[in-house]
Amino acid sequence: MRSDKHSPPKAFFATHPVFRYEEFQHAHSRSGKRSTHTSHAVLKQHVAAGNLLRVRRGLYATVPPGASPKTLQLDPYLLASRLAPDAVVAYHAALQFHGKSYSLWSRFQYLSRHREKAFRFRRAEFVAVLPPAPVRDLPDFGGGVQDHQRQGLTVRVTSLERTLVDLFHSPRHGGGWEETWRSLESVEFFDLDAVAGYALKHDSAVTVARVGFFLEQHREQLMVEDRHLKRLAAAAPAHPIYLDRRRPSGRLQKRWNLVVPQVVLNRSWAEVLSVPVVH
Repeated sequence: MRSDKHSPPKAFFATHPVFRYEEFQHAHSRSGKRSTHTSHAVLKQHVAAGNLLRVRRGLYATVPPGASPKTLQLDPYLLASRLAPDAVVAYHAALQFHGKSYSLWSRFQYLSRHREKAFRFRRAEFVAVLPPAPVRDLPDFGGGVQDHQRQGLTVRVTSLERTLVDLFHSPRHGGGWEETWRSLESVEFFDLDAVAGYALKHDSAVTVARVGFFLEQHREQLMVEDRHLKRLAAAAPAHPIYLDRRRPSGRLQKRWNLVVPQVVLNRSWAEVLSVPVVH
């Protein structure tokens, strides 16, 4: 007779530190031979035994031997990737995942078509963000989604190219211009054709202008070519707009029809307080 630790549920738990109910039910059903009621009962039994932590409805974490459900710490990226069936770690959380964020946050954003309330676990906050409308229904929300392995499971994360565009499209998820600039300036290389392609998919002149200005400002460091800038400039705004929608005073960058605050233009972060973003 097999030991319980080698039973199908225990074997599943051993390879799934965090999982959604439907993942377990699919594995446990054995092609429909076990009912949903049976799967629920098994999970309930293991939660009661302290083998599992019910993180929230439909989401569970495996409690390793010797650990306590009350103090169990979870990989935040693994958790974010399981908060919705289509979850993709994005924005500042993606920068942090790639090791490129200027500051470390306990707030983790993820893209999802599912409207979810912000969720807290231990000291971390998880925020679902609807993908922009022009890319919401495209495969991988318009592309630039990578699969990474963490603790044996796949975590979907936006690429650095996609993250750059996302941050300029929705800057409120970047933590301010200083945080965004300093983070992106730590990236040594971008696939600039991919950056331009993602920016144009958003069908937003202000997004294109913000991305174009940043690339032009870092032309030498990122080896930006004229063709990249021309491709973006062709979709720049027809009339002047502000980098920051709070409309602080600044200087017009004619190529992009973009009014850029002096602190961003000069990157004089150390001289003044960081400019908050309103989007």
